[in-house]
Formats: sequence, structure tokens, C-alpha cells
Amino acid sequence: MVGLSLGEKNFIQGGIAQDLRSDGRKRLTYRPVSVETGVIPQANGSARVRMGATDVISSVKAELGKPSSLQPDKGKVSIYVDCSPTAAPMFEGRGGDELSTDLSVALQCCLLGGKSGAGAGIDLSSLIVVEGKMCWGLYIDCLVVSSDGNLLDALGAAIKAALSNTGIPRVLVAAGASGDEQPEVDISDEEFLQFDTSDVPVIVTLTKVGRHYIVDATSEEESQMSSAVSISVNRKGHICGLTKRGGAGLDPSIVLDMISVAKHVSEQLMNKLDSEIAAAEAVEDDS
Repeated sequence: MVGLSLGEKNFIQGGIAQDLRSDGRKRLTYRPVSVETGVIPQANGSARVRMGATDVISSVKAELGKPSSLQPDKGKVSIYVDCSPTAAPMFEGRGGDELSTDLSVALQCCLLGGKSGAGAGIDLSSLIVVEGKMCWGLYIDCLVVSSDGNLLDALGAAIKAALSNTGIPRVLVAAGASGDEQPEVDISDEEFLQFDTSDVPVIVTLTKVGRHYIVDATSEEESQMSSAVSISVNRKGHICGLTKRGGAGLDPSIVLDMISVAKHVSEQLMNKLDSEIAAAEAVEDDS
């Protein structure tokens, strides 16, 4: 990140205070969002999302495995993020590794809820093939191609688009497996079940700059933040997860106000994302 002069910092902060950001947006307006699906043919589902100059790719690979003994009625989802060293100067060396880990943990929190599964935006029980014996495991890999702020929201949108593009092969289970035996299965090469993404939330990050907070902050705006709260909200308006970064503390009343704003903003983002995903899949079907 190139260091900003005092004049540039004042310009960014002053604009946000007057609800007119340096790129002409209001405080609660997103940059243009575009979606491509099916960008990685060998994956079960994939998508590329651009929010302004932030560019991320997500792919989903489905593999059969055994459910955890602690949660025999649930499948597994793992999320990994890789920050390309060319995406931003700060990603070179150890910086990219640390950010990759932070983003992976934040996405797990926002999309998969707590360890108990409470608040999960992805229904893990839908991934079970035979309870206690066989389930689908979804491996979600994300790549940050270019970074200009608001990575978490973009990655969350890319995961939602990739999951909507995911086809899981239909599995027929042979009768007769008893005890601890793994059941015999026939995996279809032709029939696929579309992954249900109706409850997968979007992530809205509210970045506090001065006395105000903004959505979809650019890298320059993020350099001026005191703190940021990322809230994942599903279509029903339920909060699925919440994570905070930045050193400054926040009064609980401000957090409650942020949640209220995130619910409102999430509807616009969800509708925009749904129409972009539908358009991208129509283009993919035609090609």
C-alpha cells in the first residue's frame, strides 16, 4: 500500500464525513459487482467475482468421506484462501500467508457458524449420504487475484456463486452393509444434484472511518479505519456470523446499529448477486 499524504488522508476522511467518497459513492453503496461461473472446468463448481478492482476466484471440490464421530449426521466443509503475491505488495513474503489464514478463519466463522454448527449458513446435514458412515466433504478453495479492499465480502460472494454452480453427483447406496462396514455406492456420472444456496448468507463488512462507517471499503479507505465488523446475513435476515478486526473497541450500541444497517444493505447485495449469478449461468449454458 502506497503511503498516503496528510492531504489525501483528510480528503478521504472528509468525504466520508460528508457522505461523498473519493470515487463518488455514498457511504452505504457498493462498487459494481460482476460474476462469472464455471471458470474452473475440473471443479464441481466455481465462480469469479469482481467488486471494483478486487478480483477473487472460488472453486468447490466434492469428495466422499466419513463423517466425524462427534457429528455423525453432518457432512464437512473446509475453506482455504490463497493470496496471490501479485495481488498486492503486502502479500509478498509472510504477509500473504498471515492474511490467508485470517480470511479462512473469518469465512469459516461467517459461513459455518460456531463449532456446534449453530448459525451455520451452509446446511451440513444435506451432505450426508449414510448417517455415521458416509458423507460428502466440500473443499472450497479461494484465490485472491487482485486486491483493492473489502476482500471478505468479495470472497463470501464468490463462495455463494461457486456453491450455486456446484453439482454433486447422485449417489445410490447398495443395501446390506452392516456394522462398521462402509456401504457400497454407485456414483452417477450423469445425474447431479444442484447445491441449495438459498440459506447461504452474504457478508457485509462495515468499516469505521472517523465517526462514520462505510461498506465495500477500498484499500485506501481501509488504511484510515479504526475498526471493521463483518456480519453475515442470510435471505431471512438472520445473522449467521460476526467477526471484528482493528484495534479500536466498539460500544455495544454501535455494534447493534451496525447489525441493523448490515441487514438492510445485505438485501441489496443479495438481490444484485442473485441476478448476476443467474445471468452468468445463462451465459455458461449458452456456451
